[in-house]
Amino acid sequence: MSRIRKITLGLSATALALSAGLGVAGMASATTTPEPTASSSAQAGSEAGEGKGMPGGRGGDRGIAQASALAERLGVDESAVTEALQAFHEANKPATRPAEGERPDAAARDGALAAALAESLGVEQSAVTTALEELRTEAQADKAAALKSKLDQAVTDGTLTQSEADAVSKAVEAGVIGGGR
Repeated sequence: MSRIRKITLGLSATALALSAGLGVAGMASATTTPEPTASSSAQAGSEAGEGKGMPGGRGGDRGIAQASALAERLGVDESAVTEALQAFHEANKPATRPAEGERPDAAARDGALAAALAESLGVEQSAVTTALEELRTEAQADKAAALKSKLDQAVTDGTLTQSEADAVSKAVEAGVIGGGR
């Protein structure tokens, strides 16, 4: 086989693996979120139009579960966390969308969130920062496990080869695909 043909075949296989990975990653993130049970305080907040969730456009049941987990880690009332998160979100809405290819400074946003929550909830900022980092780490681990499970199933089903699944995993870990932070 000629060198050009080998390169073309290799690039085609890589493109196929990445395309399949995008689809699998999308399916993994869409199907792995468990249905949380809302507490009575979260249900009361939802009825009043509250409980919209964490900043960044994430809301609904997922936001309620995140507020609940954060409240549990900080030892404070869930409704207080929900209100503090809403207040932060409203106060920090961007006036305009970022330019193409630009992202807001995540570290600055996270620091501002921790400071605002600490002040609103009457807890140490370091405790809020630690709790947020732990929740993020757990969410990333859950997402990685779900992706691995989906990729393993695709290999078992014959949809992907093991090398294609490995390429998708590597691309997700490197932040090339998957929208991870």
